[in-house]
Amino acid sequence: MDEDDADYMQDDEDYEFDYSDGGEEAEDSGEVDVENQYYTAKGYKEEEPEKALKAFKSIVDGEKEKGDWGFKALKQSTKLLYLKLHRPKDALATYQQLLTYTKNSVTRNYSEKSINSVLDYVGGASKTGGIKDANVDLDILEQFYEATRLALAESKNDRMLVKTNLKLAKLWLDRKEYSRLTKILKDLHAATETTGDGTSLEDQARGTQLLEVYALEIQMYNETRNYKMLKQIYNAANEVRTAISHPRIMGVIKESGGKMWMGEKQWQRAYQDFHDSFRNYDEAGSPQRIQVLKYLVLANLLMGSEVNPFDSQETKPYKSDPQITALTDLVDAYQRREVHEAEKILKTNAGTIMDDAFIRGYIGDLLRSLRTQYLIDLIKPYTRLEIAFLAQQLNVDKDEVEELLVGLILEGRVEGRIDQTTMRLELADRHQSLEKRRYAALEQWVDALESVHGTVMGKITAGRGAQEAMGMGMGMGGGMGGLGAFGGSFMEERAWG
Repeated sequence: MDEDDADYMQDDEDYEFDYSDGGEEAEDSGEVDVENQYYTAKGYKEEEPEKALKAFKSIVDGEKEKGDWGFKALKQSTKLLYLKLHRPKDALATYQQLLTYTKNSVTRNYSEKSINSVLDYVGGASKTGGIKDANVDLDILEQFYEATRLALAESKNDRMLVKTNLKLAKLWLDRKEYSRLTKILKDLHAATETTGDGTSLEDQARGTQLLEVYALEIQMYNETRNYKMLKQIYNAANEVRTAISHPRIMGVIKESGGKMWMGEKQWQRAYQDFHDSFRNYDEAGSPQRIQVLKYLVLANLLMGSEVNPFDSQETKPYKSDPQITALTDLVDAYQRREVHEAEKILKTNAGTIMDDAFIRGYIGDLLRSLRTQYLIDLIKPYTRLEIAFLAQQLNVDKDEVEELLVGLILEGRVEGRIDQTTMRLELADRHQSLEKRRYAALEQWVDALESVHGTVMGKITAGRGAQEAMGMGMGMGGGMGGLGAFGGSFMEERAWG
Protein backbone atom coordinates (compact mmCIF):
# COMPACT_ATOMS: atom_id res chain seq x y z
CA MET A 1 0.00 0.00 0.00
CA ASP A 2 1.49 3.35 -1.05
CA GLU A 3 0.91 6.69 0.67
CA ASP A 4 -2.03 7.51 -1.63
CA ASP A 5 -3.97 4.50 -0.42
CA ALA A 6 -2.82 5.09 3.16
CA ASP A 7 -4.41 8.57 3.09
CA TYR A 8 -7.61 7.06 1.78
CA MET A 9 -7.72 4.31 4.41
CA GLN A 10 -7.12 6.82 7.23
CA ASP A 11 -10.13 8.79 6.04
CA ASP A 12 -12.53 5.82 5.87
CA GLU A 13 -15.49 5.71 8.22
CA ASP A 14 -15.87 2.97 10.83
CA TYR A 15 -16.74 -0.39 9.33
CA GLU A 16 -19.88 -2.19 10.47
CA PHE A 17 -21.28 -5.60 9.59
CA ASP A 18 -24.83 -5.62 8.35
CA TYR A 19 -27.09 -7.83 6.33
CA SER A 20 -27.86 -6.97 2.73
CA ASP A 21 -30.15 -8.18 0.02
CA GLY A 22 -29.16 -9.50 -3.38
CA GLY A 23 -29.15 -6.05 -5.04
CA GLU A 24 -26.60 -4.77 -2.57
CA GLU A 25 -24.51 -7.89 -3.12
CA ALA A 26 -24.47 -7.09 -6.84
CA GLU A 27 -23.31 -3.58 -6.08
CA ASP A 28 -20.61 -4.95 -3.80
CA SER A 29 -19.52 -7.27 -6.62
CA GLY A 30 -19.21 -4.28 -8.94
CA GLU A 31 -17.24 -2.42 -6.30
CA VAL A 32 -14.84 -5.34 -5.99
CA ASP A 33 -14.38 -5.44 -9.78
CA VAL A 34 -13.44 -1.73 -9.84
CA GLU A 35 -11.08 -2.22 -6.92
CA ASN A 36 -9.39 -5.10 -8.76
CA GLN A 37 -9.08 -2.95 -11.87
CA TYR A 38 -7.46 -0.20 -9.82
CA TYR A 39 -4.83 -2.42 -8.23
CA THR A 40 -4.14 -4.17 -11.55
CA ALA A 41 -3.51 -0.76 -13.11
CA LYS A 42 -1.18 0.14 -10.26
CA GLY A 43 0.81 -3.00 -11.01
CA TYR A 44 1.60 -1.69 -14.48
CA LYS A 45 2.98 1.66 -13.26
CA GLU A 46 6.66 0.79 -13.06
CA GLU A 47 7.12 -1.45 -16.10
CA GLU A 48 4.27 -0.39 -18.43
CA PRO A 49 3.22 3.17 -17.54
CA GLU A 50 1.22 3.72 -20.74
CA LYS A 51 -0.79 0.56 -20.10
CA ALA A 52 -1.37 1.75 -16.54
CA LEU A 53 -2.72 5.07 -17.84
CA LYS A 54 -5.20 3.32 -20.10
CA ALA A 55 -6.35 1.10 -17.24
CA PHE A 56 -6.85 4.11 -14.93
CA LYS A 57 -8.75 5.93 -17.69
CA SER A 58 -11.07 2.97 -18.16
CA ILE A 59 -11.95 3.15 -14.45
CA VAL A 60 -12.90 6.82 -14.77
CA ASP A 61 -14.83 6.28 -18.01
CA GLY A 62 -16.72 3.35 -16.54
CA GLU A 63 -18.09 5.30 -13.59
CA LYS A 64 -21.84 5.90 -13.55
CA GLU A 65 -21.29 8.68 -11.05
CA LYS A 66 -18.13 10.22 -9.62
CA GLY A 67 -16.73 8.30 -6.68
CA ASP A 68 -13.66 7.26 -4.72
CA TRP A 69 -12.14 4.89 -7.29
CA GLY A 70 -12.37 7.40 -10.11
CA PHE A 71 -10.75 10.02 -7.88
CA LYS A 72 -7.93 7.64 -6.93
CA ALA A 73 -7.41 6.64 -10.59
CA LEU A 74 -7.08 10.31 -11.60
CA LYS A 75 -4.68 10.93 -8.75
CA GLN A 76 -2.46 8.05 -9.88
CA SER A 77 -2.67 9.23 -13.52
CA THR A 78 -1.59 12.75 -12.57
CA LYS A 79 1.38 11.45 -10.63
CA LEU A 80 2.35 9.03 -13.40
CA LEU A 81 2.16 11.69 -16.13
CA TYR A 82 4.10 14.28 -14.17
CA LEU A 83 6.82 12.28 -12.43
CA LYS A 84 7.26 9.19 -14.62
CA LEU A 85 6.36 10.25 -18.17
CA HIS A 86 7.29 13.95 -17.78
CA ARG A 87 4.19 15.23 -19.55
CA PRO A 88 3.17 18.12 -17.29
CA LYS A 89 0.44 19.50 -19.57
CA ASP A 90 -1.32 16.12 -19.69
CA ALA A 91 -0.85 15.86 -15.92
CA LEU A 92 -2.52 19.27 -15.52
CA ALA A 93 -5.50 18.06 -17.57
CA THR A 94 -6.04 14.97 -15.39
CA TYR A 95 -5.52 17.09 -12.25
CA GLN A 96 -8.22 19.54 -13.37
CA GLN A 97 -10.55 16.55 -13.88
CA LEU A 98 -9.62 15.30 -10.39
CA LEU A 99 -10.54 18.67 -8.87
CA THR A 100 -14.13 18.28 -10.07
CA TYR A 101 -14.46 15.39 -7.60
CA THR A 102 -13.54 17.54 -4.60
CA LYS A 103 -16.85 19.37 -4.43
CA ASN A 104 -18.99 16.47 -3.15
CA SER A 105 -17.70 13.16 -4.56
CA VAL A 106 -15.04 12.45 -1.91
CA THR A 107 -14.58 13.56 1.68
CA ARG A 108 -13.07 16.98 2.24
CA ASN A 109 -10.28 15.59 4.39
CA TYR A 110 -9.14 13.09 1.75
CA SER A 111 -9.42 15.62 -1.07
CA GLU A 112 -7.31 18.17 0.84
CA LYS A 113 -4.58 15.58 1.55
CA SER A 114 -4.58 14.59 -2.11
CA ILE A 115 -4.34 18.19 -3.32
CA ASN A 116 -1.42 18.86 -0.98
CA SER A 117 0.33 15.72 -2.20
CA VAL A 118 0.00 16.74 -5.86
CA LEU A 119 1.12 20.33 -5.23
CA ASP A 120 4.15 19.09 -3.28
CA TYR A 121 5.61 16.99 -6.06
CA VAL A 122 4.61 19.50 -8.76
CA GLY A 123 6.50 22.18 -6.80
CA GLY A 124 9.56 19.94 -6.46
CA ALA A 125 9.28 19.79 -2.66
CA SER A 126 11.10 17.15 -0.64
CA LYS A 127 9.56 15.28 2.28
CA THR A 128 11.37 17.60 4.70
CA GLY A 129 9.76 20.66 3.13
CA GLY A 130 12.76 21.95 1.19
CA ILE A 131 13.29 22.10 -2.56
CA LYS A 132 14.08 18.68 -4.04
CA ASP A 133 13.87 19.66 -7.71
CA ALA A 134 14.82 23.22 -8.63
CA ASN A 135 14.23 22.66 -12.37
CA VAL A 136 10.47 23.14 -12.32
CA ASP A 137 8.58 24.97 -15.06
CA LEU A 138 7.22 27.90 -13.04
CA ASP A 139 4.47 28.64 -15.58
CA ILE A 140 3.16 25.06 -15.34
CA LEU A 141 3.46 25.25 -11.56
CA GLU A 142 1.43 28.45 -11.51
CA GLN A 143 -1.25 26.81 -13.68
CA PHE A 144 -1.56 23.91 -11.21
CA TYR A 145 -2.06 26.35 -8.33
CA GLU A 146 -4.47 28.52 -10.30
CA ALA A 147 -6.61 25.47 -11.12
CA THR A 148 -6.57 24.52 -7.44
CA ARG A 149 -7.57 27.99 -6.30
CA LEU A 150 -10.47 28.17 -8.77
CA ALA A 151 -11.79 24.77 -7.62
CA LEU A 152 -11.52 25.70 -3.94
CA ALA A 153 -13.22 29.05 -4.50
CA GLU A 154 -16.05 27.30 -6.35
CA SER A 155 -16.50 24.80 -3.50
CA LYS A 156 -16.29 27.69 -0.97
CA ASN A 157 -13.46 26.00 0.91
CA ASP A 158 -11.95 29.27 2.17
CA ARG A 159 -9.71 27.64 4.78
CA MET A 160 -8.04 25.36 2.22
CA LEU A 161 -7.80 28.25 -0.23
CA VAL A 162 -5.76 30.28 2.26
CA LYS A 163 -3.57 27.24 3.03
CA THR A 164 -2.96 26.74 -0.70
CA ASN A 165 -1.98 30.38 -1.15
CA LEU A 166 0.37 30.13 1.84
CA LYS A 167 1.92 27.03 0.28
CA LEU A 168 2.44 28.88 -3.00
CA ALA A 169 3.87 31.91 -1.20
CA LYS A 170 6.36 29.68 0.64
CA LEU A 171 7.36 28.12 -2.67
CA TRP A 172 7.97 31.54 -4.28
CA LEU A 173 10.03 32.57 -1.24
CA ASP A 174 12.19 29.44 -1.45
CA ARG A 175 12.76 30.09 -5.15
CA LYS A 176 13.37 33.83 -4.57
CA GLU A 177 10.53 34.76 -6.93
CA TYR A 178 9.84 37.98 -5.06
CA SER A 179 7.57 39.66 -7.65
CA ARG A 180 5.29 36.60 -7.72
CA LEU A 181 5.46 36.41 -3.91
CA THR A 182 4.41 40.06 -3.50
CA LYS A 183 1.34 39.44 -5.63
CA ILE A 184 0.17 36.41 -3.63
CA LEU A 185 0.85 38.20 -0.32
CA LYS A 186 -1.69 40.89 -1.26
CA ASP A 187 -4.35 38.21 -1.74
CA LEU A 188 -3.42 36.64 1.57
CA HIS A 189 -3.71 39.93 3.45
CA ALA A 190 -7.21 40.42 2.04
CA ALA A 191 -8.20 36.87 3.02
CA THR A 192 -6.83 37.05 6.57
CA GLU A 193 -8.31 40.40 7.55
CA THR A 194 -10.29 40.05 10.79
CA THR A 195 -13.78 41.52 10.88
CA GLY A 196 -14.84 40.89 14.50
CA ASP A 197 -13.53 41.83 17.93
CA GLY A 198 -10.95 39.02 17.89
CA THR A 199 -12.78 36.73 20.32
CA SER A 200 -14.47 34.38 17.84
CA LEU A 201 -12.85 31.14 16.65
CA GLU A 202 -12.94 32.47 13.08
CA ASP A 203 -11.00 35.59 14.05
CA GLN A 204 -8.48 33.48 15.97
CA ALA A 205 -7.98 31.28 12.91
CA ARG A 206 -7.52 34.35 10.72
CA GLY A 207 -5.06 35.80 13.24
CA THR A 208 -3.02 32.59 13.11
CA GLN A 209 -2.99 32.70 9.31
CA LEU A 210 -2.04 36.39 9.42
CA LEU A 211 1.03 35.53 11.50
CA GLU A 212 2.06 33.05 8.80
CA VAL A 213 1.70 35.80 6.20
CA TYR A 214 3.80 38.16 8.31
CA ALA A 215 6.46 35.44 8.72
CA LEU A 216 6.75 35.11 4.93
CA GLU A 217 6.89 38.90 4.47
CA ILE A 218 9.55 39.30 7.15
CA GLN A 219 11.73 36.66 5.47
CA MET A 220 11.28 38.32 2.08
CA TYR A 221 12.25 41.78 3.37
CA ASN A 222 15.18 40.30 5.27
CA GLU A 223 16.49 38.57 2.12
CA THR A 224 15.96 41.69 -0.03
CA ARG A 225 17.51 43.90 2.70
CA ASN A 226 14.47 46.16 2.88
CA TYR A 227 14.99 46.88 6.57
CA LYS A 228 12.42 49.67 6.75
CA MET A 229 9.58 47.36 5.70
CA LEU A 230 11.07 44.52 7.75
CA LYS A 231 10.78 46.58 10.93
CA GLN A 232 7.25 47.68 10.04
CA ILE A 233 6.01 44.11 9.49
CA TYR A 234 7.93 42.84 12.55
CA ASN A 235 6.17 45.40 14.75
CA ALA A 236 2.81 44.53 13.19
CA ALA A 237 3.40 40.81 13.90
CA ASN A 238 4.13 41.58 17.56
CA GLU A 239 0.82 43.44 17.84
CA VAL A 240 -1.32 40.47 16.72
CA ARG A 241 -3.33 39.39 19.76
CA THR A 242 -6.07 37.20 18.26
CA ALA A 243 -3.83 34.36 17.05
CA ILE A 244 -3.06 30.95 18.48
CA SER A 245 0.53 31.10 17.29
CA HIS A 246 2.39 28.03 16.09
CA PRO A 247 5.90 27.83 17.62
CA ARG A 248 7.51 27.32 14.19
CA ILE A 249 5.94 30.54 12.87
CA MET A 250 7.00 32.49 15.97
CA GLY A 251 10.47 31.00 15.58
CA VAL A 252 10.68 32.44 12.07
CA ILE A 253 9.42 35.88 13.16
CA LYS A 254 11.75 36.13 16.14
CA GLU A 255 14.76 34.87 14.13
CA SER A 256 14.21 37.59 11.54
CA GLY A 257 13.71 40.13 14.34
CA GLY A 258 17.04 39.10 15.87
CA LYS A 259 18.78 39.58 12.53
CA MET A 260 17.16 43.00 12.20
CA TRP A 261 18.45 44.10 15.63
CA MET A 262 21.90 42.72 14.78
CA GLY A 263 21.94 44.97 11.71
CA GLU A 264 21.28 47.93 14.02
CA LYS A 265 23.98 46.68 16.43
CA GLN A 266 21.44 46.40 19.22
CA TRP A 267 23.00 43.23 20.59
CA GLN A 268 20.81 42.97 23.73
CA ARG A 269 17.55 43.04 21.78
CA ALA A 270 18.99 40.65 19.18
CA TYR A 271 19.96 38.22 21.93
CA GLN A 272 16.45 38.30 23.39
CA ASP A 273 14.79 37.64 20.02
CA PHE A 274 17.21 34.83 19.16
CA HIS A 275 16.54 33.28 22.56
CA ASP A 276 12.76 33.40 21.93
CA SER A 277 13.29 32.01 18.41
CA PHE A 278 15.43 29.13 19.68
CA ARG A 279 12.86 28.27 22.34
CA ASN A 280 10.03 28.20 19.76
CA TYR A 281 12.01 26.15 17.24
CA ASP A 282 12.95 23.74 20.00
CA GLU A 283 9.31 23.36 20.99
CA ALA A 284 8.35 22.73 17.34
CA GLY A 285 11.18 20.21 16.90
CA SER A 286 12.64 22.23 14.02
CA PRO A 287 16.28 21.58 13.04
CA GLN A 288 16.64 25.36 12.58
CA ARG A 289 17.08 25.60 16.36
CA ILE A 290 20.78 24.68 16.01
CA GLN A 291 21.42 27.54 13.57
CA VAL A 292 19.54 30.04 15.73
CA LEU A 293 21.48 28.82 18.78
CA LYS A 294 24.65 29.87 16.96
CA TYR A 295 23.16 33.33 16.39
CA LEU A 296 22.17 33.51 20.06
CA VAL A 297 25.77 32.78 21.13
CA LEU A 298 27.08 35.37 18.67
CA ALA A 299 24.76 38.08 20.06
CA ASN A 300 25.72 37.09 23.61
CA LEU A 301 29.42 37.57 22.83
CA LEU A 302 28.87 40.87 21.02
CA MET A 303 26.95 42.36 23.95
CA GLY A 304 29.94 41.53 26.18
CA SER A 305 27.88 39.47 28.60
CA GLU A 306 29.68 37.66 31.40
CA VAL A 307 26.85 35.09 31.53
CA ASN A 308 27.53 31.84 29.69
CA PRO A 309 24.65 31.32 27.21
CA PHE A 310 24.85 27.55 27.77
CA ASP A 311 24.00 27.88 31.46
CA SER A 312 20.26 28.21 30.75
CA GLN A 313 17.95 25.22 31.00
CA GLU A 314 16.91 25.43 27.32
CA THR A 315 20.41 25.59 25.80
CA LYS A 316 22.35 23.31 28.15
CA PRO A 317 21.31 20.03 26.40
CA TYR A 318 22.91 21.27 23.16
CA LYS A 319 26.25 22.19 24.70
CA SER A 320 27.88 18.97 23.47
CA ASP A 321 26.24 18.98 20.02
CA PRO A 322 28.95 18.54 17.30
CA GLN A 323 27.79 21.72 15.55
CA ILE A 324 27.88 23.70 18.79
CA THR A 325 31.08 22.54 20.53
CA ALA A 326 33.20 25.03 18.58
CA LEU A 327 31.01 27.87 19.84
CA THR A 328 31.21 26.49 23.37
CA ASP A 329 35.02 26.71 23.14
CA LEU A 330 34.71 30.22 21.68
CA VAL A 331 32.58 31.36 24.63
CA ASP A 332 35.15 29.97 27.07
CA ALA A 333 38.00 31.75 25.24
CA TYR A 334 36.01 35.01 25.20
CA GLN A 335 35.31 34.92 28.92
CA ARG A 336 38.99 34.28 29.62
CA ARG A 337 39.90 37.15 27.24
CA GLU A 338 42.08 34.74 25.23
CA VAL A 339 41.99 36.61 21.94
CA HIS A 340 44.57 34.38 20.23
CA GLU A 341 42.75 31.23 21.30
CA ALA A 342 39.49 32.67 19.92
CA GLU A 343 41.11 33.42 16.56
CA LYS A 344 42.49 29.89 16.45
CA ILE A 345 39.03 28.42 17.15
CA LEU A 346 37.52 30.49 14.33
CA LYS A 347 40.15 29.27 11.86
CA THR A 348 40.04 25.59 12.78
CA ASN A 349 36.22 25.45 12.86
CA ALA A 350 35.43 27.36 9.69
CA GLY A 351 33.00 24.63 8.62
CA THR A 352 30.67 25.06 11.57
CA ILE A 353 31.10 28.81 12.19
CA MET A 354 32.45 30.73 9.20
CA ASP A 355 30.40 28.94 6.52
CA ASP A 356 27.25 30.77 7.62
CA ALA A 357 27.11 34.08 5.74
CA PHE A 358 25.19 35.82 8.53
CA ILE A 359 27.72 34.83 11.22
CA ARG A 360 30.63 35.63 8.93
CA GLY A 361 29.32 39.18 8.58
CA TYR A 362 29.77 39.78 12.33
CA ILE A 363 33.08 38.05 12.97
CA GLY A 364 34.85 41.41 12.53
CA ASP A 365 32.65 42.95 15.25
CA LEU A 366 33.24 39.91 17.46
CA LEU A 367 37.04 40.12 17.15
CA ARG A 368 36.92 43.87 17.71
CA SER A 369 34.92 43.37 20.90
CA LEU A 370 37.30 40.66 22.12
CA ARG A 371 40.40 42.72 21.30
CA THR A 372 38.90 45.73 23.06
CA GLN A 373 38.35 43.75 26.26
CA TYR A 374 41.82 42.25 25.98
CA LEU A 375 43.33 45.73 25.50
CA ILE A 376 41.56 47.14 28.57
CA ASP A 377 42.92 44.32 30.73
CA LEU A 378 46.40 44.64 29.19
CA ILE A 379 46.92 48.35 29.89
CA LYS A 380 45.61 48.35 33.49
CA PRO A 381 49.01 48.03 35.28
CA TYR A 382 50.75 50.68 33.12
CA THR A 383 50.94 54.46 32.85
CA ARG A 384 52.70 54.55 29.49
CA LEU A 385 52.82 51.98 26.65
CA GLU A 386 54.22 51.81 23.16
CA ILE A 387 51.51 51.28 20.55
CA ALA A 388 53.88 48.94 18.73
CA PHE A 389 53.99 46.75 21.84
CA LEU A 390 50.19 46.60 22.02
CA ALA A 391 50.02 45.74 18.32
CA GLN A 392 52.47 42.90 18.88
CA GLN A 393 50.42 41.55 21.80
CA LEU A 394 47.21 41.66 19.79
CA ASN A 395 48.88 40.43 16.60
CA VAL A 396 47.33 43.24 14.53
CA ASP A 397 48.50 46.42 12.78
CA LYS A 398 49.41 49.53 14.76
CA ASP A 399 46.70 51.47 12.95
CA GLU A 400 44.05 49.07 14.25
CA VAL A 401 45.38 49.38 17.82
CA GLU A 402 45.32 53.16 17.54
CA GLU A 403 41.72 53.03 16.26
CA LEU A 404 40.69 50.83 19.19
CA LEU A 405 42.38 53.16 21.70
CA VAL A 406 40.78 56.26 20.21
CA GLY A 407 37.38 54.63 20.54
CA LEU A 408 38.02 53.68 24.18
CA ILE A 409 39.24 57.19 25.04
CA LEU A 410 36.22 58.86 23.40
CA GLU A 411 33.84 56.48 25.19
CA GLY A 412 35.50 57.31 28.51
CA ARG A 413 36.49 53.70 29.14
CA VAL A 414 40.20 54.64 29.10
CA GLU A 415 41.54 57.91 30.56
CA GLY A 416 44.57 59.01 28.68
CA ARG A 417 45.88 60.39 25.40
CA ILE A 418 47.88 59.20 22.42
CA ASP A 419 51.19 60.97 21.76
CA GLN A 420 51.36 61.01 17.96
CA THR A 421 55.04 61.99 17.99
CA THR A 422 56.30 59.08 20.07
CA MET A 423 53.34 56.78 19.23
CA ARG A 424 52.70 56.11 22.89
CA LEU A 425 49.61 55.77 25.00
CA GLU A 426 49.90 58.11 28.01
CA LEU A 427 47.49 57.03 30.73
CA ALA A 428 46.26 59.44 33.40
CA ASP A 429 47.53 58.87 36.96
CA ARG A 430 44.86 56.80 38.67
CA HIS A 431 45.24 58.59 42.03
CA GLN A 432 44.95 62.00 40.38
CA SER A 433 42.09 60.77 38.29
CA LEU A 434 40.26 59.62 41.40
CA GLU A 435 40.83 63.00 43.08
CA LYS A 436 39.56 64.77 39.96
CA ARG A 437 36.40 62.70 39.99
CA ARG A 438 35.91 63.48 43.70
CA TYR A 439 36.32 67.22 43.16
CA ALA A 440 34.02 67.08 40.15
CA ALA A 441 31.38 65.29 42.23
CA LEU A 442 31.74 67.84 45.05
CA GLU A 443 31.45 70.69 42.58
CA GLN A 444 28.24 69.22 41.19
CA TRP A 445 26.94 68.81 44.73
CA VAL A 446 27.71 72.48 45.59
CA ASP A 447 26.04 73.63 42.36
CA ALA A 448 22.95 71.61 43.24
CA LEU A 449 22.82 73.11 46.76
CA GLU A 450 23.18 76.64 45.37
CA SER A 451 20.35 75.94 42.95
CA VAL A 452 18.09 74.69 45.76
CA HIS A 453 19.08 77.69 47.95
CA GLY A 454 18.25 80.11 45.15
CA THR A 455 14.87 78.49 44.58
CA VAL A 456 13.96 78.60 48.29
CA MET A 457 15.06 82.24 48.69
CA GLY A 458 13.12 83.18 45.60
CA LYS A 459 9.94 81.69 47.08
CA ILE A 460 10.52 83.45 50.44
CA THR A 461 11.08 86.81 48.74
CA ALA A 462 7.96 86.33 46.64
CA GLY A 463 5.95 85.48 49.78
CA ARG A 464 7.12 88.60 51.62
CA GLY A 465 6.27 90.76 48.64
CA ALA A 466 2.76 89.35 48.53
CA GLN A 467 2.24 90.00 52.26
CA GLU A 468 3.43 93.62 52.00
CA ALA A 469 1.16 94.19 49.03
CA MET A 470 -1.81 92.85 51.03
CA GLY A 471 -0.97 95.18 54.01
CA MET A 472 -0.83 98.25 51.80
CA GLY A 473 -4.11 97.29 50.20
CA MET A 474 -5.84 97.07 53.56
CA GLY A 475 -4.47 100.51 54.65
CA MET A 476 -5.66 102.18 51.50
CA GLY A 477 -9.05 100.55 51.85
CA GLY A 478 -9.48 101.98 55.43
CA GLY A 479 -8.53 105.48 54.29
CA MET A 480 -11.06 105.43 51.53
CA GLY A 481 -13.66 104.25 54.03
CA GLY A 482 -13.00 107.29 56.32
CA LEU A 483 -13.15 109.62 53.36
CA GLY A 484 -16.42 108.10 52.40
CA ALA A 485 -17.85 108.79 55.86
CA PHE A 486 -16.55 112.32 55.87
CA GLY A 487 -17.90 112.92 52.42
CA GLY A 488 -21.28 111.63 53.54
CA SER A 489 -21.48 114.09 56.48
CA PHE A 490 -20.43 116.94 54.23
CA MET A 491 -23.12 116.17 51.71
CA GLU A 492 -25.71 115.89 54.44
CA GLU A 493 -24.78 119.36 55.75
CA ARG A 494 -25.16 120.78 52.26
CA ALA A 495 -28.50 119.15 51.85
CA TRP A 496 -29.80 120.60 55.12
CA GLY A 497 -28.10 123.96 54.69
